[in-house]
Amino acid sequence: MPDPAKMEAAVHEYVAAFEAGSAERVAALYAENGTVEDPVGTPLKRGQAEILEFYGFSMQTGARLELLGPVRVVEDYAVFPFAVHLNWAGSQKRIDVIDTFKFDENNKVVEMRAFWGPGNMHDAS
Repeated sequence: MPDPAKMEAAVHEYVAAFEAGSAERVAALYAENGTVEDPVGTPLKRGQAEILEFYGFSMQTGARLELLGPVRVVEDYAVFPFAVHLNWAGSQKRIDVIDTFKFDENNKVVEMRAFWGPGNMHDAS
């Protein structure tokens, strides 16, 4: 089983890596065979190279993350609500998201799923 304290620390590192604009730091949280489904229903990004490319593109929008509540850790999952603040199509937006991270025994993310849809994207105020 993964370590709950390390799982929560990984979520905080995820937020800090976005603040630093470091796709490499985010990708380092993932296992070699990790997957990203962001948002849920879109094609999976598989493995380090695709994950790094996905986060590199995301960070080009100036995306910054804001935790909106505590990280919930149960078994091998960490779940957390947050807002993404970014520049989208020439204007500032906010997307309200809930992410799930599933961890392996080495405390690496093997699966990330982002729950949000068009109704969760708003003009930033």
